[in-house]
Amino acid sequence: MTLMPARRAPVREALEDEWLVVRAQLGEREAFDALVRRWHPPLWQYARRLTGRDEAAADAVQDVWMRVLRGLGRLREAARFRPWLFGIARRVLMDRLREKYRDAGVVAIETVDEGGLPPADEGSDPAEDLDRVELTGRLHDALAALPVVEREVIVLFYLRELPVGELAEVIGVPPGTVKSRLFRARRELRRLMEGAVSS
Repeated sequence: MTLMPARRAPVREALEDEWLVVRAQLGEREAFDALVRRWHPPLWQYARRLTGRDEAAADAVQDVWMRVLRGLGRLREAARFRPWLFGIARRVLMDRLREKYRDAGVVAIETVDEGGLPPADEGSDPAEDLDRVELTGRLHDALAALPVVEREVIVLFYLRELPVGELAEVIGVPPGTVKSRLFRARRELRRLMEGAVSS
């Protein structure tokens, strides 16, 4: 049996972020570097899921960090770093998607989980492993088929674990709208998954 490392409590993570932000605002480069190390992987995964391409995600995230570097001194509440950061990422990604649509018309955005599946346990049933691979493939296909608005709320809520209030702040809509989008996205994802099973 493999033991997973304990996940730090969200309150502790938020306090650590707040402390790093304050130190970075005071000009401490090591604190900014620590923020980048901590938040680069989640930002890249978010960008990758919305753009569908490694290069596009890397380029967008680089732009995000440049904007963070320029704007961090103006962040009034260090405790609001996470929604502020993802808000910047969202604006960068939406700008790039708009450009892509404008330049190429309607473009399909593919979403593939670059991380793959977690390794199977030793002695696991190969049939179960195959079912898991098939289910994961259907889930990725269904997620890729969602409109960008619905895909975004699913990614931020379930994969980035932003609570509804923070997600509303990132997207710039009321919490009730976030809940409505989540409801529609889950319903559509379920429909797509069921359609994949029946076909």
